[in-house]
Amino acid sequence: MKYVKLDIKKCGGIFDKISIQKSIAKLQLHTTDADFWKNNQTAQRILKEISRLEGELKMWDDLEENFNEIESYIELLKEGEDIVEEAEHSLNSFSNYIEKVQLHKLLNESDDHRNAILTIHPGAGGTESQDWASMLFRLYTRWCERNGFRIKILDYQDGDEAGIKDVSIEVTGDYVYGNIKAERGVHRLVRISPFDSNSKRHTSFASVFIYPVIDDDVNITIEDKDIRIDTYRASGAGGQHVNKTDSAVRITHIESGMVVQCQNERSQLKNKNTALKMLKARLYQQKIEEISTSHKKLSNQKKEIGWGNQIRSYVFHPYNLVKDHRTKYETSNIQAVMDGDINDFIRAYLLEKLSN
Repeated sequence: MKYVKLDIKKCGGIFDKISIQKSIAKLQLHTTDADFWKNNQTAQRILKEISRLEGELKMWDDLEENFNEIESYIELLKEGEDIVEEAEHSLNSFSNYIEKVQLHKLLNESDDHRNAILTIHPGAGGTESQDWASMLFRLYTRWCERNGFRIKILDYQDGDEAGIKDVSIEVTGDYVYGNIKAERGVHRLVRISPFDSNSKRHTSFASVFIYPVIDDDVNITIEDKDIRIDTYRASGAGGQHVNKTDSAVRITHIESGMVVQCQNERSQLKNKNTALKMLKARLYQQKIEEISTSHKKLSNQKKEIGWGNQIRSYVFHPYNLVKDHRTKYETSNIQAVMDGDINDFIRAYLLEKLSN
């Protein structure tokens, strides 16, 4: 077993720990104020930030503990103890944890810690693309399960014959947006179509859009005159009371033309509030991309869901391959990918961004 000396302090972990400890102490001082709960939203935001920082601090403590365990195994091996199998297991666990820490350190943009709204739209092609959108929905649902993230369906519209016409979900957890932002773009599928009686190969497209869920620390104002609100009967998997009441809500932002809709709740008011949250997230994302001239605007990405615009291709035939066209990372284990195993793609994307 090869041993490489690693000093946690020299890796920068000790400095992060000190900085985090100072930040926690500063925030905890606010919680002792007599009027701390006077503004409930501010209080909740402070408590949430303390919890996030404590989680990060635990990450560094766990890393140091795992490292110390490795050192103990090394000393015992030097003394002739027969613990090679246990030591290798510990080293593999430590290596996996190092990768987790590295990925976390890459999530350093201002919105990375936020929750996210994920929306999937099928491209041209009718049933083929709608079925592909449904497959992507399952992929991301499984990815959320694998990583301990929670999902809530905000809007779901069934396809005409199969698949889905549109789906929006809210994903909550630690650093959700920082992870899942890598999936924004057009996804291309090549396969033998199950809907073609001649068993011909088809190419389908679907777009994935990711928006950070903003808190009260971000000022996005939407006035009544800026939007048009329509109600309609709920349908599909998002509503339990299908076609019984006009509780579903569609909001159109007049200036930008953005349209969001929600049918998840029985209450029309709750659906309206959720739709407004979705609209704020999209307007915030647009604002970010307008400011950042070094990145493509989201509106440009939405012009065409088709050839030449895909970020990733999923080939089921004549061979098995999933390839990301931005990072060149690829794998032939397409079944694992379709079952939500996409962290290596996300990691490659974040590392690519870091090097640019």
